[in-house]
Amino acid sequence: MNEILDETELLMQTAIEHMEKRFLNIRAGRANPAILDRVMVSYYGVDTPLKSLANISVPEARQLCIKPFDRSCLSAIEKGIYAADIGLTPNNNGEMIILNIPALTEETRKTYVKEAKTISEDAKINLRNIRQDSNNKIKKLEISEDEIKQGEEEVQELIQKYNKVIDEKFKEKEKELMSI
Repeated sequence: MNEILDETELLMQTAIEHMEKRFLNIRAGRANPAILDRVMVSYYGVDTPLKSLANISVPEARQLCIKPFDRSCLSAIEKGIYAADIGLTPNNNGEMIILNIPALTEETRKTYVKEAKTISEDAKINLRNIRQDSNNKIKKLEISEDEIKQGEEEVQELIQKYNKVIDEKFKEKEKELMSI
């Protein structure tokens, strides 16, 4: 039964990590290089991740600078940013690309909070599915009913622990989004 509990905890930790990665895609009005993670650039005919082709820096709170290792791919990087549809317009100055992050309006902030809430609810649903699978595995074991009940209680303690983590992470993201 310990193997099932260890596996359950590992799956729950993975669910939290997945939620955190999805949170990174929600802009908070500040420059964050993670918003460029899904930008792919056609470099000599091969789709290549942007971070493999350039240094990405944050010179100011609302600005990203992309300095390619090879200047000849500047226009390809620009096209990749447009194709990724991240809502930012690249400014090419011949040496690097500058992305200015616009300030968020109150309405946009509230929309992003709703999106973060949906992501956290998805994570909780994922935890409940993990709990159900684990409880089914425990019931299939050839052990006494008391041990089955104890195993289910331990799984319930895990889900309560990770639900608190989800709530804390959501509150952090909400605070980040609503602060100006």
